[in-house]
Amino acid sequence: MSDSSSRLQPVRGTHDLLGEGHRRHHEVVQTAREIAGRYGFEEISTPIFEFTEVFKRTLGDTSDVVTKEMYTFEDRGGDSITLRPEATAGIARALISGGLSQDLPLKFFCHGPMFRYERPQKGRLRQFHQIDVELLGVPEPQADIEVIACGQHILEALGVAKDTTLEINTLGDGDSRKAYREALVKYFSGHKEKLSADSLARLERNPMRILDSKDDGDRSLVADAPRFSEHINEASKQFFATVCGGLEALGIRYRRNERLVRGLDYYCHTAFEFTTTALGAQGTVMGGGRYDGLVETMGGPATAGVGWAAGIERLALLLVQPPQVRRPISVIPGSAAGEGKALMLAHALRQAGHAVDMFYRGNVGRRMKRANKVNARVAVILGDDELARNAAMVRDLDSGQQQEVALDRLTEYLKPYL
Repeated sequence: MSDSSSRLQPVRGTHDLLGEGHRRHHEVVQTAREIAGRYGFEEISTPIFEFTEVFKRTLGDTSDVVTKEMYTFEDRGGDSITLRPEATAGIARALISGGLSQDLPLKFFCHGPMFRYERPQKGRLRQFHQIDVELLGVPEPQADIEVIACGQHILEALGVAKDTTLEINTLGDGDSRKAYREALVKYFSGHKEKLSADSLARLERNPMRILDSKDDGDRSLVADAPRFSEHINEASKQFFATVCGGLEALGIRYRRNERLVRGLDYYCHTAFEFTTTALGAQGTVMGGGRYDGLVETMGGPATAGVGWAAGIERLALLLVQPPQVRRPISVIPGSAAGEGKALMLAHALRQAGHAVDMFYRGNVGRRMKRANKVNARVAVILGDDELARNAAMVRDLDSGQQQEVALDRLTEYLKPYL
């Protein structure tokens, strides 16, 4: 075996979740699950890989995700398979393949790993994790309000809302987008020589994606591009006004960002992002919007939809205090004679709901050091003298106070420490 193979490392852009990092991750998921449940979102889990066509149809052939970032491979059966880069497409596929359209409206919450081949950096990995909320089958603006309110509520429950800003925009309906698309094509066609190769490829098929370009030359052109607000019709203005009014009624602060867009045709009306500068450069921690044409694009029935996704890694980094490890009870036999009784007692306390740490070797002194290392709350010491009286010495490791307690009363005595 070579030296390089004997020093195995995680693949670039992936990492192991353990210790504090895992506790932060778990806190984000558990908080989001609990809050989403209050809004009626039912948990769903879709496969981490799908037929490649699922994502090509939904993300667009010209998107960076499809052309540069997807993990796509041919399986042994000759099918093109892709590790999921996002969650919405799989949920929409489940709606179609599971025949769920007859059950609309549907509200889903999910979480799990996503995969994109991109340059790893703080809060951005090649295997990353997201929480995701989708509301399907409700065309009214009240759905947009509820989905945004749920996201805001989760950020508040995590204690990170103060570090984020809600940015919101309207993409209008199909007629508004068609008019804007034509205006963009006319404008950018007059500057073809200054466009990047990627933006040239998008000019005819997907001109709104040029507005997302990170190329400096493209961005200078975008600064003077037509604004969507100049092409939006009255019906779309009213829809957006209802969404904004609903947010204001709920006390949710927002900022209008007219440059916030979604490039694909199935997106419409509301687009939003919760952004932060607390992790360095401005970044999005939660983003979403309305996608009434998505399910139809995939071959299903016309179905209204609105939702968002949030990066667990970024939210975990924003947590001010990492969740604490549950403080256990340490069960400590005083001698070999007490090992069996300690094993039985530890089992009984766990059955009663306690976390119990029982070190496997060493004298009382060594095991007490272990109790301090794991930040135990209580030590239950089974000395030979105490066992002769069918009792144990219970020591509160915060106060140092201790008391002998009969073994048949231990569970009741330790209830306050649950």
